[in-house]
Amino acid sequence: MSLENLTPASGSTKSAGKRLGRGQASGKGGTAARGHKGAKSRSGYSKKIGFEGGQMPLQRRVPKFGFKNINRKEYTPINLDTLQDLLNNKKANKELDLEKLIELRLAHKNDLIKILGRGKIESAIKVTAHKFSATAKAAIEAAGGEAIIV
Repeated sequence: MSLENLTPASGSTKSAGKRLGRGQASGKGGTAARGHKGAKSRSGYSKKIGFEGGQMPLQRRVPKFGFKNINRKEYTPINLDTLQDLLNNKKANKELDLEKLIELRLAHKNDLIKILGRGKIESAIKVTAHKFSATAKAAIEAAGGEAIIV
């Protein structure tokens, strides 16, 4: 091996193509393949996202409607049948709190949790959550459990 045999590893370099603006003889001299004058020929040019050449952009043409409440609280729903599955599979025993639900990957760390009333629950269980639907709370208490609001 000698200095004249050294080459970069395959795939590590890309061919740069023709060098721009290096004289007429290079084939890309003068305007450097940018044409004559106008914003696109200048350095620092960048068009706005969604710009359509002066035509009214799509995001302004499409009608807007509705209302987005910035104070909305988004709850992660967990149904009674899911809680019963946890009890059947011995993943939870008599108590289910927020940490246990996060550990079981039913919710994320900062989620608000609401227990909903789909399905049935046969076992008595003490559930801790941010909200309960009326049917879920009634079903948990009817099974001998407890619904605790954080």
